[in-house]
Amino acid sequence: MQRQPDLQQFQTRLGYAFSDISLLRLALTHSSVRSASPELGDNERLEFLGDRVLGLAIAELLNKEFPNAQEGELARRLNRLVRMETCAVVAQDLEIGPHLILGEGEDESGGRHKQTILANACEAVLSAVFLDGGYAVACDLVRRLWSGYMVDDSGIPVDPKSALQEWAQQKHMPLPRYQEIQREGPDHAPHFTTEVQIKGLAPAQGVGSNKRAAEQSAARSFLLREGVWDKTTNG
Repeated sequence: MQRQPDLQQFQTRLGYAFSDISLLRLALTHSSVRSASPELGDNERLEFLGDRVLGLAIAELLNKEFPNAQEGELARRLNRLVRMETCAVVAQDLEIGPHLILGEGEDESGGRHKQTILANACEAVLSAVFLDGGYAVACDLVRRLWSGYMVDDSGIPVDPKSALQEWAQQKHMPLPRYQEIQREGPDHAPHFTTEVQIKGLAPAQGVGSNKRAAEQSAARSFLLREGVWDKTTNG
């Protein structure tokens, strides 16, 4: 049986009261519920919109917070603030996990703690606020939830792809490009090999159970080879 969220409690935590509470319920509903209830909606479309709202709001707030920063510095901060890892941290701050509506299998497999699910739900909630209250309200929510990370982003975990992109930008190099080299294994358990390339430097390869994991692995290999990361701490 699906656990039902305490929407009133979550609104208090969020600091926003919805006029249309169905938007909040939808934002907290993961696609795994469709396996048991195909007629139910999920938060995927809201997540898509929320990603765009977040990007615009963060760009606007950074422009005000750092009036003398160069475009490259603003881009670096924006990339860190809107990526999945940061959204997952904000979701944990909001305690979204206990309020998620998940399919039984996803719930039993620890879906309330999965980074991707938390990050997507965070963006979906932001989208729901945007649709319910407008951009100004959504932007104020972003300011409240992300402001601490804007001033000091040291608490945000750095993933290899983001770290490699930032390193390339600092060196005034072309941005990394990722290319799938090989896919092996059955459909239910594929195995990907990906190569990352930066013009002027030797490529590096990585492997993973999905494309994103293989790209992260390739970026990590590149960083370790170039001495940007230390294997004892980042390997």
